[in-house]
Parts: sequence; structure tokens; C-alpha cells
Amino acid sequence: MTDTVAPSITTTADELFVAPYLAPSNAYDEAFDGRGSVRLPWQAITTAMQQLGAEGMQDRHLRAQRILRDDGATYNLKSDPLSPNVWSLDIIPNVMMKAEWLKLESALQQRAKLFDLLYKDLYGEQRLLKEGVIPSEIIFSHPGFLRQCHDMPWPSEHRLTFHAVDLVRDQSGRFIATGDRTQAPSGAGYALENRTVVSRILPSLFRDSRTMRLSGFFQTVRETISQLAAHITESPRIVVLTPGAYSSTYFEQAFLANHLGYPLVQGGDLTVRNGKVWMKSLDGLSRVDVILRRVEDAFCDQAELRSDSGLGVPGLLEVARQGNVIVTNPLGSGLLETPALLAFLPDIAQCLMGEELLLPSVDSYWCGNAKQLDYVLNNLPQLIIKPAFRSQLSKSVYGHQLDKQGLADMTAAILENPIAYVAQTYIPGSHSPIWEDGALSSRPCILRTFSVASDEGYRVMPGGLARVADSRDQTIVSKNLSGSRSKDMWILSDTVEADIDVPLDNLPGAQAEAANLPSRVIENLFWFGRYAERAEMSLRLMRTIFKQLNGIDIFPTESRKVLLCAMSDISGSLPGFHDQPELLENPNDELAALVVDSQRMGSIKSNLQQMLACAEQVKEMLSADTRIILNELRDHIHSIDRAYINGLPPVPEESLDSLVTSLLAISGLNHESMLRGMDWMFQEIGRRTERAMLTANLLKNTLSEPLPSLQQQQVLESVLLSVEALISFRRRYRTRARVSYGLDLLMIDRSNPRSLIYQVEQLRKYVSELPTTDQGTLGLSPENRFIIKSLNDIQLADLDSLAQIDETSQTRHNLTELMTQVMDNLEHLTTILSDKYFDHTAGPQQLVKAKWKNNV
Repeated sequence: MTDTVAPSITTTADELFVAPYLAPSNAYDEAFDGRGSVRLPWQAITTAMQQLGAEGMQDRHLRAQRILRDDGATYNLKSDPLSPNVWSLDIIPNVMMKAEWLKLESALQQRAKLFDLLYKDLYGEQRLLKEGVIPSEIIFSHPGFLRQCHDMPWPSEHRLTFHAVDLVRDQSGRFIATGDRTQAPSGAGYALENRTVVSRILPSLFRDSRTMRLSGFFQTVRETISQLAAHITESPRIVVLTPGAYSSTYFEQAFLANHLGYPLVQGGDLTVRNGKVWMKSLDGLSRVDVILRRVEDAFCDQAELRSDSGLGVPGLLEVARQGNVIVTNPLGSGLLETPALLAFLPDIAQCLMGEELLLPSVDSYWCGNAKQLDYVLNNLPQLIIKPAFRSQLSKSVYGHQLDKQGLADMTAAILENPIAYVAQTYIPGSHSPIWEDGALSSRPCILRTFSVASDEGYRVMPGGLARVADSRDQTIVSKNLSGSRSKDMWILSDTVEADIDVPLDNLPGAQAEAANLPSRVIENLFWFGRYAERAEMSLRLMRTIFKQLNGIDIFPTESRKVLLCAMSDISGSLPGFHDQPELLENPNDELAALVVDSQRMGSIKSNLQQMLACAEQVKEMLSADTRIILNELRDHIHSIDRAYINGLPPVPEESLDSLVTSLLAISGLNHESMLRGMDWMFQEIGRRTERAMLTANLLKNTLSEPLPSLQQQQVLESVLLSVEALISFRRRYRTRARVSYGLDLLMIDRSNPRSLIYQVEQLRKYVSELPTTDQGTLGLSPENRFIIKSLNDIQLADLDSLAQIDETSQTRHNLTELMTQVMDNLEHLTTILSDKYFDHTAGPQQLVKAKWKNNV
């Protein structure tokens, strides 16, 4: 039976395959053979592309990009919450028949087992070093060799829970390993996201192809991780340790944490007490049994490893040595990623397993060996030069890309420190078809596969994460996930897979119901609510100002001054319009800056950026609909930037409507869809506190100064308009625009959801439901005292007295004093809540900080 079939080209749409791209001269083509015929696994793919045509393919491409963006799938290399890098995905999957895959799977299982044995030996018996199989310089000179991990206890047979391999095909189509990932292998979550997206945009093709599913692999992950702490407890507490929201793979970490059902924590969320690791939450400290880490070895423990790390948990290594917490993959496993080991891997396999390697590695030469060094120097233009000790800053140098001077410099660098370099044969990646710019082309391709330990050995994800070069100029696919485009990897089966039997957990009901969230998550949600309210209040007041300044009625100087100065006070961008007559006469530039100047603290854009930054920190807590709205908000912000590029646009108030609508959508979604847990509670506390303080500030800065009747009415109606209460006011009081009537609606009307008393009463309700930590406190808690004091001050206020003008100061002094008192009380409230429920303490540090260099 032939493994290729010639495509039938009869229509214009079929022209995609007449000559899709030039055949690579020195590389394997995944989809087409040397005659241009379609390989057997690709028949269904090419047929589907023919049926869809260029227009249908482009539509699927755009849908995929939209889904990825809505999912928040990013690969961030910057900290800009307005322009995250959306994960790059090509909609054409890579495919492989199951028979070919099973052979590769066996080789990957053997390789994972070998690296597991290698870790055990290097941190245990060290037979490989004693027998000279591995030169000792490779290990003892490596900064990733952690002597503290020697003979560390482990509860299961397999030390390496996860193992990943980067693979390329040579010209014959044979898979060759180019590198291993053993420390915190990334990419499995992106592979799952790719599968989710591609199966949605090509549902019929995916269903009819009988593609092997990924769910079994992730079920094995759950079972394996749960069993790691079976000797400690029947219901282990498992967390995913992330470097934080600005980690380049943060989306994957959050995505996996949600998919597996584990809390996502940062180093500051954990602490070491009494020889154990604890998670700091609202309910106090909760013991952690297993840490699935995504932080590199050196940054995991400030006390014993890198003292300048802000990502780890001081004392973690000592707790792991005692066996009181399981960190996986185990600390010290970064050592196994050195490419220098590949030069000795066949001998290592014979020594530890007595077997030949089923999966060959790329030919590697360690320059610390005199014979291999001589070969490298004589063949430098045909080799890839890599640092023997991987780091985030290490880069590979391709000899064929160097000029004469570059080769001389590289030679000098190698001779200066030979043990620090490894050379590998350059293997051009196989070419895979991609969809780009409305047409079919090809790019070099690389595959990362993933294995997880199980009771039977190692289970391999059926497929993995395929990646292709991102531009036509690139002939090499980066080993890092950035700078490349990903593809879904389909393993085509001739049978339908049976459903997976998911075992029931024995998690106690009390623990299942507990909203055990890290304090950091709660704090970010609290500030998310506060920044959202700041942005909304500023937007509403700014829209009102624009309407009044550009309205058909005359807007007197006195009214203009009050509203403009109130804008400066509400935004906190001072001095602003205060004591600057020239700005009052020509306010356009200042108003434009308060909208779009992100460097201006308190500006609308600055508040929105801060809100989005808080959302990034708690991405795993946000619903799909919330992420969609946040993406729309980003689009609206970019539209505002374009509209304001030359100052205020012609109708500035209309340009802000979309931002207000997005903020209202977020608020409504949270109110209607979020479970009433502690996450929702603190977000609401943040919102209500900020709205109350801003309302009090608005009343203080707009109604305290007496004005002539016309101007007073204009200002009062402007305030009512900015809080969506003008229509209700007119219906209730007709045309009697008295200040005391306005205060009645904005201060003490419980039916108005934007009134001051409504906010404080909601705060009283929410704060009363918070966990109590002061067991020995008698009477009311400090936070309740400030809430009740504010509530009493508002309820006991005499509105006519507040509206009276003080003869001495010629202001509404009582109103100013009351609003100031309410704002102070609420500010004290936020301080107490912060001190009580949020974590601000610094962890222990090394008394003597290490100064030795790691860049050997």
C-alpha cells in the first residue's frame, strides 16, 4: 500500500495544492513527498482545505485568533496589560499515524525512564561519576548541581514527574532528540489550548479524523500528583507555584492550574513554619503537601539558593529535605538539561539500563574532551555551539551563520573555557504547511513531547506541541516558546477511543467547600474593584464636563471652575485646574491628558491600566465572558488613543461611551455570575469603598462652595448627571434644584444604588461576613467601628444644615466637614482591611549573601 496520494486539482479553490510551496532541498517535508504527492496521513487535511478554499481558511484563521484572545492565551515578554502578546497558532494541524506514533512513544518512555535514573544516580550513588561514564567537570562545575539535594527523600519510584523532549526529523524522516526539559517543562498547557481551539474551528475534520485525545494524559497528571503525598494525607493540598503574572508562560500556568483544579500561588503566598510549608489565606495558614513548580531551581529558595530571588519560598529546600513537602519536578533537576550530557547519553543508557537508546540524540560534542574539542574546532561552520550550562540568557550560535571574524571569535571563546561549551550537528527541521496571508506556505518545524510518571512507568501525551518558524526568513525554530508559531499535533487512530474512567476523589466535603484563596488573589481583586470605580467615576464626570462645555446653553465661569477643579480632585491629578487661570480658560489639553496620558497618575487610562494589571495577576479567577469584555476594553482604549492623538476630538464625550459601557458590563457580569465567595466579596468591598469615597469627594468639591442660583443649579445637575441620578431627581423634585434635595438623593436615599448610605450599608453587610481573625478582641472590631461611625454620621446629618452657608467661611462648612470625616473613616477602613487580610511581610533572607558567579 502506498503512503502517498496525488491531490486532485480541478477548481480554482484547488489551486492551493498545484504547487503549494517549493520542496525543501535538504529537509523532510511533513505533508508532501519528493514528487509533490500528499502523504497518507495528510489526505483528509488537504481535502478539507480544498473544500474550504482560501476564503474559508482565512475565516477559520481569524476565528482562531479571536478565540485565543478571548481565552486570554498569551505568551507575554513584557508587562503591558493593554497589549499582551496573543499566543500564535497555525490552524493547520500536524498529523501522524498511530502506528508511527507508537514506535516514537516507546522511545520517549524509555528516555523519560533514563533521565529519571540519571537524576537518582547524580543525587545518590553517583555511579556514573565513579566509573567515569560522565566527566565530573560537567556535573561539579554546573551551577544547577545542588549539593543540598543529595539523597533527598522521595515518596515514589519515579523522581521526575514530568519530562519533555524537543524533536526534529532528519532528511529521512527519522525523529532525533535535540534537547530535554526536566526542570519545569512548559508547553503542555499550550498544547491543550491548541487542541481546544482547532477542534472548535474544524469540528467535522477533527471528529472524523479519530484523533487521539489528550484528556487521559492530564488525568494521569492528576492521579500521579495526588499520589505523591499519599503518605502524608489522604486528601493532599496541591498548589501550582508560578513566577507571577509577568512570567512569559503565565497563561499556561493559570490554564493548567484551572484545568487540574489546583490553586495558583506565588512565592509570597507560601511560608515555612515549624518545618512545613503553608499557604497564607483569609482563613489563616493552610498546610501545603505538594508543590507543582514552574519556578526554576535557583529561584525557589532565598535562604539556601539565590538570595536575590523574589519568586521562591525561604526555607523550602530544608522542608523538602525533611520530606514534609513534595516539590515536583524535584529541586536540582535543572542539571539534567545541560546539552553536554547528550554526548554521553548512549553510554549512560548502557550503564543504567543495559539498553540501546531507541530515540537517537543529535550528535553532540563536549569541548572539555580533547578529542571532541579538536573535532569542533575543525568543523565549526557545520555545528551549533551551545553553552554547556543552560540559563535564561544563554543562546545558541549557528556556525553556518558566522562570518570569518565571527568564527575566529567563537574559537577564541571556546579555547578560553572549553568545558563551558557543547557543539551539536545542525539538522534542518522538517517542513510543515502553514496558513499565512491567505495562502499556503511552509516553515521548519520542531515537536516538543511530554511524559508524566505513572504506576506503569511513563505516560506520553499523544502528540505534543508542534512549532514552526514565525517568518519566512527563519530557517531555525527557536527552542523557546516565543519567536515561533505553534500547531496542534494530531495522532490519527483507526479506532474510536474508549471513554476515560475518572476516579472519584476522596476530598472531604468541608475542604471542597472552603474558598481557600491566597491573600494575594484577594488583594488584587479588591484593587481591581477600586480601580474600576475610579475609572468609572472619572469617565462619568469627564463626559459631563464635555457635555456642559460643548452644550447649547452658556456655561458660566463659576460653574466651569467648580467642575474642572472637581475633576482634578476626583482624579487626584493635582494641582490640575486649581490656581491655574490659564487652564480654566483653555482646558482642552489638560482634559485630554486626564483621559489618555498613562504616565499621569489618576488619569482615566492610568486607572484602566492598573485595573487590567490586577486582572492579569488573577487571570485564573476570571470567567471567559469577563476576559472577552476586558479584551473589548483594551480595544476601546486603543481607539481612544487614536481619537485623542491630536488633542480633544470633535465630540469628546461620545468617545468615552464605549469605556463606560465596558466597565458597566464587567460590573454587571460580576454581580450576576460570580459565586458569592471571598473573591466576589472583596471585589465588592473594593468597589463599594471606592464609590463611597469618590461620592463623598464629589459632593465636597462641587456643592461646598455657594454659587448664584443659575450656576448652583448647573453644578447640582452636573453632579446628578455624572452619577445617573438627574432623571430621578427631576421626577421627584420637579424643577426645585435645591442643594438639600440633591443631598437627599445622593446621601441618604437607600433606593439609590449610588447613594452614599447605600455604599456604607453594603460595606457593613460584606465586612460582617469576613473571616474573624481577632479572637481575643472584645466588642466591635476596628473595621466595624469605622463603618458604623460613617453610617451614623450620614444618618444623623441635617440636610438643611449641610446646605446652609457658613457666614464666617462663606462655604457650606458643615458639608465639607462631614464629607471629609466620611472619607477619613473609609480610608482607615481600607487600611485595617489591608493589614488584616492582605500580606505585606517580607520573608527571611540569607544573613550572608552569596557572591559567586553562575555564568561559568
